[in-house]
Amino acid sequence: MLTDIQGVEDNLGDMDFKVAGTKDGITALQMDIKVQGLTHEILAQALEQAREARLFVLDKMLAVLPRPRSEMSAFAPRITTIHINPDKIRDIIGPGGKMIRKITEETGAQIDVEDDGRVFIAAVDQEAGQRAIDWIKGLTDEVEVGKIYKGKVVRIMPFGAFVEVLPNQDGLVHISKLTDHRVDRVEEVANVGDEIVVKATEIDSQGRLNLSRQAAIDELTAKGEPIEEKIDKEAMATALASPPPPPREGGFRGGDRGGRNGGGGRGRR
Repeated sequence: MLTDIQGVEDNLGDMDFKVAGTKDGITALQMDIKVQGLTHEILAQALEQAREARLFVLDKMLAVLPRPRSEMSAFAPRITTIHINPDKIRDIIGPGGKMIRKITEETGAQIDVEDDGRVFIAAVDQEAGQRAIDWIKGLTDEVEVGKIYKGKVVRIMPFGAFVEVLPNQDGLVHISKLTDHRVDRVEEVANVGDEIVVKATEIDSQGRLNLSRQAAIDELTAKGEPIEEKIDKEAMATALASPPPPPREGGFRGGDRGGRNGGGGRGRR
């Protein structure tokens, strides 16, 4: 009988017998046999030697790593499964597969999409996998009312700012919702290109997204979380130095809210 974890019995022995398990018992067996048969005694002896060897190896392993790591190594290959709305599959694939090819080429991840909305992302390291996941979520996520986003100001109007919170999805922050005090011009708070925090407060009956910067600030402050914004102070000063636009007659009209892409405050794909 030979107990060896290196595998020399594959060529030199009559029986190639692998036993895997924990301290509590066996979890798997595999055997190749090159002779006509084995006695119960030989098999029993092999199992007992395997048990002693397994407990010895486990003790050495536990001395180095007493419990499983809370996270996988950043360099460990992994497959991550996410679920998306099946109607969004076309956004991942793109025309003629253009988008999915671009994601795989730029991240190095392999992507498989099932008809039920399951997406499998296989990557050789954590960073590549996360880049692919973030890219796919950016293409397929939908705005959630009550959630806080960090968005980019894409358009300024006298009555407010349009902020893109997800790719091709933007909403209106009315001038009264920009800050906790009255401002006469949107440019006193933000300009095109600035990144500000906003909270999705409503998707109205016409599918338009309403946002509030002040509501986001209030919530983050109450939670003690940082308010991370990127505002161009020089552009703000330049805008404020220019004469304000003349007042409009008739005040604010609902039709003035027309957002990008010919729709309301919510971008359309």
